[in-house]
Amino acid sequence: MFAVIKTGGKQYRTQEGDVLHIEKLNKKKGQEISFDEVLLIEDNGKALIGTPLVKDAVVKGVVLDNIKDKKIVVFKKKRRKRYKKKRGHRQPLTKVKIEEIVYGKKSSKKEPTKTKSKAKPDKKPAAAKTKKKSSPKKSAPKKKTTAQKAKQTKTGTASQKKSKPKRSQKTSSKPKKKAKSTAASKKKSSSAKKE
Repeated sequence: MFAVIKTGGKQYRTQEGDVLHIEKLNKKKGQEISFDEVLLIEDNGKALIGTPLVKDAVVKGVVLDNIKDKKIVVFKKKRRKRYKKKRGHRQPLTKVKIEEIVYGKKSSKKEPTKTKSKAKPDKKPAAAKTKKKSSPKKSAPKKKTTAQKAKQTKTGTASQKKSKPKRSQKTSSKPKKKAKSTAASKKKSSSAKKE
């Protein structure tokens, strides 16, 4: 009998008694852990395939240790650019021993206890909803800031007038003089041709 579980974004084929090195979990040494995301269970040649998960299936295990994987070297280089970087990395892992694969009626007995605990938090959001209804009344006084906005715009226009540099008339008159001189030279040249 084996099962395929999903944890840490990866899939693992497990049997009872297997020791797995999986992505780090926030569990201490000796704590029990259960994997709810079971994708497939095979028992005596019969395969139960989940869509995407197998219903009422749990894989139970115990955390043996939190360890680090072997060191890998990450080396980056760009030739002719004088660029080199050398870094090391050790991936944190959790060592887990699989103890039991449970599916069917055995695992479904423990689920009603979870639903009872979920019913209690539902009452609290209902009280929070009543508070939300009273909050729009508080936001109404905030709309009376149009006078403040008007003051900001007046001060803003005054500062804009001061900050704008004045254009000199000399720069604007230069192109006009050139235009006149070219027009005058054309008249002179046309009058010289007539004579």
